[in-house]
Amino acid sequence: MNKLLKLSAVSLLTIGSFSVQASMFHSDTLKDVQAKGSLTCGVSTGTPGFSSPDASGNWSGMDVDVCRAVAAATLGDAKKVKFVPLTAKERFVALSSGEIDMLSRNTTWTHTRDTSLGLTFAGVNYYDGQGFMVKKSLGINSVKELDGASFCIQAGTTTELNLADYFRSNKMEFKAVTYDTSPQTKGGFEAGRCDALTSDVSQLAGLRSTLKDPSSAVVLGDVISKEPLGPVVRKDDNTWLNIVRWSLNAMIEAEELGVTSATIDNASTNPGVQRLQGKSGKLNESLGLSKDWSRNIVAQVGNYGEVFERNIGMSTPIQLPRGVNQLWIKGGILYAPAFR
Repeated sequence: MNKLLKLSAVSLLTIGSFSVQASMFHSDTLKDVQAKGSLTCGVSTGTPGFSSPDASGNWSGMDVDVCRAVAAATLGDAKKVKFVPLTAKERFVALSSGEIDMLSRNTTWTHTRDTSLGLTFAGVNYYDGQGFMVKKSLGINSVKELDGASFCIQAGTTTELNLADYFRSNKMEFKAVTYDTSPQTKGGFEAGRCDALTSDVSQLAGLRSTLKDPSSAVVLGDVISKEPLGPVVRKDDNTWLNIVRWSLNAMIEAEELGVTSATIDNASTNPGVQRLQGKSGKLNESLGLSKDWSRNIVAQVGNYGEVFERNIGMSTPIQLPRGVNQLWIKGGILYAPAFR
């Protein structure tokens, strides 16, 4: 446990040094993106349902669609994205150094990350929590039965610290078996190198769906943390922060208004829909974008509900219910600030 804390401290110091360097100059990310004609977006090395490539190298997932929404808003084309796969250890350094324009990689919004790394979270595209996956044959029903167990875990994540906190507070012992990437943790679990795999519940659902025999494993009902996941940008560019934040909000607003990729161009007398279509108001001016920026997002990527169902919904192998990620008007906690 002490080793984990020391490793995390070293990682934060390393990231912090890059953050200081990055904050010494003011960037204009929008101009940079438009000048090169593409958005460079940091994603995971492979998290089913959130960011993963197929055999042809085509990326898909919830986080991928956030990248595409920003490309649609800034370049008018959701396809103009260069995806850069990053490990948890690499992600913040890549963003701070300017290697990527934004990070959309199942990253948890925390106090330390938001206040001391020179980075800013632009919102939450999935509310999650840390859980546990075990082999069904073990007959385990609760994490409290895992005292002294070994856990496959991804290094450089909040998962490490949450696990240490939980076991210490419950006077339990554990052994961490760390890997650099999510697919590697799955490999270790499948090979029997650990008793359980711990990560965000959504990630566990995705990894379980890719096991050779998904029915051989079960995700326990225990959730030990809050994991609000969302896109991240550098703190030195407020305009770019607003663009990423409101690109995400546009998808949420569209779902609340009942507007989909198929209906965004339909005539409407609803003032909210007209603003989303870019037919009224001046919401584009403070962002430095064209009037059809939010229309392009919905037309090319879809509203939040479409993105959710396409990537991780009940019709996919991952089969995640909306839960708290449902709109506030339907009992969830998801909503966008006033789009006016």
